[in-house]
Amino acid sequence: MSTAAVTVNLESVLARLAVKAERFLALLPLFVVAALVVWIAWMVGGWVSRRAFFARAGRHHPFLQDLVRSSVRWAVTAIGILVALEILGATKLVGAALGTAGVLGVALGFAFKDILENYLAGILLSLRQPFGPRDLVEIDGNEGVVVALTSRATILMTLDGNHLRIPNAKVFSNVILNYTRNPLRRLQFDIGIGMQEDLGHVREIGIKALASVPGVVDTPPPRVRMIALGDWAVQARFLAWVDQRTHEFLLVQSEAIRIVKEAMDDAGVDMPYPTYQIRPGVEAAQTSAAVRADPADEPSKPRRAEAMSMDTRKTTDILDQVDADHEERGGQDLLNPNAPTE
Repeated sequence: MSTAAVTVNLESVLARLAVKAERFLALLPLFVVAALVVWIAWMVGGWVSRRAFFARAGRHHPFLQDLVRSSVRWAVTAIGILVALEILGATKLVGAALGTAGVLGVALGFAFKDILENYLAGILLSLRQPFGPRDLVEIDGNEGVVVALTSRATILMTLDGNHLRIPNAKVFSNVILNYTRNPLRRLQFDIGIGMQEDLGHVREIGIKALASVPGVVDTPPPRVRMIALGDWAVQARFLAWVDQRTHEFLLVQSEAIRIVKEAMDDAGVDMPYPTYQIRPGVEAAQTSAAVRADPADEPSKPRRAEAMSMDTRKTTDILDQVDADHEERGGQDLLNPNAPTE
């Protein structure tokens, strides 16, 4: 290639660069104006998002309040960007940008599907609030006291003191059993009663015993139901209601079983249990029966010592640990104890 040809090509490149530089300098004021418009839109969006109207929209939910304010600010900023593109005469870029954003959104949606599901479920749970802080709940077979609701997971503390994190999407789509929402909770347990016993008398003894248990309320009253007639006993079910605001449910249930059992023993009520006889031969069976029939060979029942009544008042073992954990988190919780619950 000759030197003249190289000189001509270089001159044409420099000429094109000069033209582009002149165009850039001519558009520079427009770029400045467009950038100024975007900055003004950002500032106006921040001012609008802090208005009392948007603050009231999420006054019960700090997380929702931040989400509303951010959405308003970015919406105003997007309008400013569109105006800036119109000033630059580049509105055709909007369609291309929207198309690219759509494809990118679909790709990100598949890539971060679980994260987005948990995030949206966290927002909906914070709005609905099917449980509150320190509520005892059961979610998908997992029981514990609610510690916090974060943007991705619901944190429970089990009755053993262990932390349990359940993804919000799973919490939102599963059955939630809230033991705390209703202050009254019913306890129940079954006892086998001998076939020969007077069931009406047994019912009276059971109701009287349940009524004497600390923590059992008078209304609704305790009840005893006969639920099954078995091969060797009548199955009786004892039911009573506990006020969870003042007494510990599990402690009241334990004390109720003890008091009812002792009341049945004092009244001489037979509470049989299944027995089995092994008969290797007739002579052995007769001998065995003769031995059992001899009252002198029956072991005497030991005298029951006077039992100390259990303190069934409400404990704070788990709740103290929940409060300490919540303080360590620095208030990072989407649940608001003052907000209306579902």
